[in-house]
Amino acid sequence: MTRADPMRYLDAVAGRALDRPPVWLMRQAGRYLPEYRAIRSEVGFQDAISDPATAAELTLQPMRRFDLDAAIIFADIMTPLEGMGVSLTFDPGPRLDSPLRSASELTPFDAAHVAPTLEALRLVRGALDSTKAVIGFCGAPFTLAAYLVQGSGSKDFLTARAMLADPQSGFTVLLDTLADAMADYLIAQLDAGADAIQVFDSWVGLVSRDDYRRVVMPSLHRLVTRLEGRGPVTYFAPGTSHLLDLVGSLPVDVVGVDWRLPIVEAWNLVCGRDDSHVNHPSSRRAIQGNLDPAILLAGPEVTAAHVTEILDLVDGHPGHIFNLGHGLTPDTPLDSVAALVEAVAAWPAHAGEIDITETAT
Repeated sequence: MTRADPMRYLDAVAGRALDRPPVWLMRQAGRYLPEYRAIRSEVGFQDAISDPATAAELTLQPMRRFDLDAAIIFADIMTPLEGMGVSLTFDPGPRLDSPLRSASELTPFDAAHVAPTLEALRLVRGALDSTKAVIGFCGAPFTLAAYLVQGSGSKDFLTARAMLADPQSGFTVLLDTLADAMADYLIAQLDAGADAIQVFDSWVGLVSRDDYRRVVMPSLHRLVTRLEGRGPVTYFAPGTSHLLDLVGSLPVDVVGVDWRLPIVEAWNLVCGRDDSHVNHPSSRRAIQGNLDPAILLAGPEVTAAHVTEILDLVDGHPGHIFNLGHGLTPDTPLDSVAALVEAVAAWPAHAGEIDITETAT
């Protein structure tokens, strides 16, 4: 795509040196915003997603309030599955009428079923300044499969993990089916105006390294390789400190990391600790993260101090996208969000002259 104006988010993804990193926040369109609550008091969650004007408005609300560098479309990871024969409600998390047991129970993905989300993307792209990025997204195959076979949310997703361990369960076929469907969904989002996409693997941190390498990663490769050359891809999987070196081998442009490791240590695991490996263009990965969202509950001064600490650790190294290590919580103070964004904007970058393999002390 040819751009008349620079887009800070895409420049960071490409590893260009910037005066400061771009900033956006997971769940930035959410219940912490009074304007969001006002709309949601009259419109249900699924109805809001199904109406392009409402979904676009909810997407744009945080962009009007804060100087963020990217908007992420208001939808849910389960949205495309509703058009694939999955009947579900949200209370508040997804709950299926009945758990899925086989990929054969899914109908083929049809972009017509996600037309409202695609139209919302077009509306958002048309409303935003050209320097701001629009991010589309999907759920990763394992996380979607976990909800489908469990039938609802769970703290441990035992059914999914049992099927993952059983070669005869058909779980691999389910993962591949979802990978193909989500690739089609993401391509449709990019065609509708998304500048980049993010793949959320919210529950894969529950699996072992062996199961991740053996079963989960092939489906991720299948998904991501379908997107090659179409737009940058971020993979975000919280709770995966034990998997970061494996995640680093995925053909993605950006890896999102949570707060459980210092950002430099997480970056080293993703990119490798050998200097030549880190600096080799083909192995370089941008990093997104990694402020603990709980810190914002401590107030704006504490928030700003921790934001600056992360920025000082990265010290202007190209390829950093500032974000949280997970989504904003509903009780996040607005002043803390403002302090976060302002602290990123005020940070004095140092031209990215350090090697990220150096351990900060």
